[in-house]
Amino acid sequence: MRIISGIHGGRKIHPPAKMPHTRPTTDIAKEGLFNIIQNNLEIDTLEVLDLFGGTGCISYELASRGASTITIVEKDNKMYDFIKKTSAELEFENFNVVKLDVFKFIESSARQYDFIFAGPPYALATIDELPVKIFEHNILKPGGWFVLEHTPRNDYKKFAHYKTERNYGTTIFSIFINN
Repeated sequence: MRIISGIHGGRKIHPPAKMPHTRPTTDIAKEGLFNIIQNNLEIDTLEVLDLFGGTGCISYELASRGASTITIVEKDNKMYDFIKKTSAELEFENFNVVKLDVFKFIESSARQYDFIFAGPPYALATIDELPVKIFEHNILKPGGWFVLEHTPRNDYKKFAHYKTERNYGTTIFSIFINN
């Protein structure tokens, strides 16, 4: 796993060997996603929420490219510790790592974000609730983007706020915008 661009561009990150519930986003998919983000958003102004932090690869990329603040939600002890350790090694000061279930976090958050990324386990039975809960609990700022990573078996085209998707084989990013 590597950080593609920014102040830590090219740096390799070595997550724990046994990660049963994580699936880091591939470099090809991540490069595609960040091309879209860079062409549409000002990364250095973004207040980011990363749900299902996993290895933290999306947040490291955002921080490396200058995101204003980043909150990462991860409930697994091992991955939570890994993200804390790695963000400290990379000297990211704008990181807030929260150890909590994502749905509990969404329900209890009093804050709004400019950009929300969710890369849940593909087998998550409640994945379709994510876009509903994000907008129901009003945690995305007006004009903000919510990006949901999923497989081709999920289809969000009929969901409220859905704008577009990008397909990278087994990885699809559905993009929702709060207009």
